[in-house]
Amino acid sequence: MAREYARTDRVGQQIQKEIAVILMREIKDPRLSMTTVSAVEVTRDLAYAKIFVTFINDNADEIKASLSVLAEAEGYIRSLLGKRLRARIMPHLRFVYDSSMKEGVRIGALVDKAVASDKNKDKQADNSAVDSEKNNDSEQGD
Repeated sequence: MAREYARTDRVGQQIQKEIAVILMREIKDPRLSMTTVSAVEVTRDLAYAKIFVTFINDNADEIKASLSVLAEAEGYIRSLLGKRLRARIMPHLRFVYDSSMKEGVRIGALVDKAVASDKNKDKQADNSAVDSEKNNDSEQGD
């Protein structure tokens, strides 16, 4: 029976919190000013951690530049993380762009568009039904 919270999950949550603080307070690069750590996946042996990040800008070139800055700063971030966590094994960090927020907004817009389209179709159907009733009433009255 698996435990409810695995050690890797707890370590991942702690890494997420600490990297968010490090990016906010320690890294002074303006390209990383609005970086959010959305999730962390740690391997079972704690050797590697995949850090999912989002940026306020959604320009592909700026995202690539920000990811390269994070990749270059990986060693520095890892050393700061090691001092804060005091873990025996500090995972190698790999930063990955998390497009789930962007996809969520896109899907939300599609849902809103579909709902609006359905409402318009319902209104048109109601108007057609009212018009046909009026036509039937006027034909019966003749």
